[in-house]
Amino acid sequence: MVMNRSEVDPWFTWDLTRLYKTDEDWEADFSLVRKMAEGLSKRAGTLANGKEAVLETLSEYMQMKQRFEKLYVYAMMRQNEDTSVAKYQAMNDRSNSFASEVMTSASFLLPELLSLPDGTLEGYEQDPDFADYSVFLHSALREKAHTLSLEGERLLAMAGDAMMTGDQASEMLRTLDLNLGTTRDENGKQVPLTDAGFVLFLESGDRTVRRLAFSNMMQRYAAMGNTFAALYAGQVKADMFMSRARMYESCRAASLYGDEVPESVYDSLIEAVHGGIGTLNAYLQLRQTKIGVKHLHMYDLYYGNEQGFEIQPDIEEAFEIFLKAVTPLGLDYVEAASHALPDRWIDVYENKGKRSGAYSCGSAYGTTPYVLLNHKKNYDGLSTLCHEMGHAMHSYYSNASQPYPKADYSIFVAEVASTTNEILLNEYLRKVYKDDKAAQISLIGSMLEHFRTTVFRQTLFAEFEMKAHQLAEAGESLTQELLSKTYYDIVKAYYGKAVVVDKCVESEWMRIPHFYSPFYVYKYATSFCAATALAANILSGDKDRIAAYRRFLTLGGSMPPIDELRIAGVDLSTPEPVCQALDYFAELVLEYQALLA
Repeated sequence: MVMNRSEVDPWFTWDLTRLYKTDEDWEADFSLVRKMAEGLSKRAGTLANGKEAVLETLSEYMQMKQRFEKLYVYAMMRQNEDTSVAKYQAMNDRSNSFASEVMTSASFLLPELLSLPDGTLEGYEQDPDFADYSVFLHSALREKAHTLSLEGERLLAMAGDAMMTGDQASEMLRTLDLNLGTTRDENGKQVPLTDAGFVLFLESGDRTVRRLAFSNMMQRYAAMGNTFAALYAGQVKADMFMSRARMYESCRAASLYGDEVPESVYDSLIEAVHGGIGTLNAYLQLRQTKIGVKHLHMYDLYYGNEQGFEIQPDIEEAFEIFLKAVTPLGLDYVEAASHALPDRWIDVYENKGKRSGAYSCGSAYGTTPYVLLNHKKNYDGLSTLCHEMGHAMHSYYSNASQPYPKADYSIFVAEVASTTNEILLNEYLRKVYKDDKAAQISLIGSMLEHFRTTVFRQTLFAEFEMKAHQLAEAGESLTQELLSKTYYDIVKAYYGKAVVVDKCVESEWMRIPHFYSPFYVYKYATSFCAATALAANILSGDKDRIAAYRRFLTLGGSMPPIDELRIAGVDLSTPEPVCQALDYFAELVLEYQALLA
């Protein structure tokens, strides 16, 4: 049974009083940040007055930004606890709208900085007095070709709130307004179908349960297909508006530019993964034999990994396993991470209205990271804990090592630490159960599934997202029919040689919230490929390699993300890490085949 929020033991909820002791304190800070924004906007026109004027303005801007982020994440996390609570819906809406006001107050910064005499900004970037702001200034110089006039920047900042409508509306539709109805459980009873519990139905040993849950879910989404298509089309139009306003060649070019990642990385990922589809289908044929079905369907893909080997840790046991798995990273890492559960960094269990899925939030600089889970007592729940704690510890070390302006690491590297932790977990359990053949089959199978869902599935998503934007940029209307056909054709290309690609899967794109963060999902795949190499480095016991990885965790956003990964020991500017990861996948498939035989 899914509990009401009020029924959840506070021990298993996060403690947000580290951000604000009361909602009234949040309101007071809201008013303060508004005054800070008003004060900052009065500095417009002063940056030509010399070095001190620029330093003071950047200091005020960063202080306002840091305090606003604290406001923003508090409102977001309160709303995520139970999306049906009107008070926190309103607070979250206000903070989202306030973001536009905050951005508008600082909209003069880039145009004025870039209008300074040639060489001035470059000099500031090298000046020790600007050390905390060097990354900001470097980014400003890179953005020069894509920065508008003062009035143009002000208008784009004002449009920011409207640009988020598709994301906000689709989230409310998915988490609150969309009634997913009921489905049949293993006892033949009709039970509520929830987004958070969907995968549990797909993991059921009863194939009818899997089939009905899958078809019911897809049909419910398809019934709202026109609405989802309109919302996603609106998001793509917003992406196009911003990319064209800033004079980028495409939405993808605009999205990758900020990370200093060449588009060739995106293209080579898709190309390399296409080359591995044959191995993917060979693996899926082994899965078909393992679970004993004549034809493998899309609804069968999540069943069978833990068959013959069950691990059902509650959150305390899962947390202890996590700490043991990450021991190769050093005892100081383990000690720091050990505070997460007792100090209530983590919101553990599902409750009615709670946001589905999981995430880590480290944006509130100066406090602890926070983790949202919907913990399930299985390997996937354990792995998710390790994943999100990887994010949390990356934020913990970055925030502790870098000044606020340099602490926030790029999304391009965000999934590396989390995925490395998942691989360390899998390798740890394989050692613990080294004499248990069923355990080995399950654990290797889980890693293969993780590879399928992270490298192949996320690249599939990346390909869909790329094609959807290309269609819109070519003048096509993104209707439900076009989006669903595009998605179905890509799924068929990836899975069609080993799986019956059920027609209803064409609606699956509607369930993917990451599509509202343009060109984000490919980073899961590249990060996983980087993590396979880094985990191997860590498990080798080589002190220098471990130290290099630990240094990577402290870098935050202090340098371009590809350079940070080079320091860690991986060069993603070349196709080599993706190809190596696909080779690792092929080796695991052969090992899996031998164990099954």
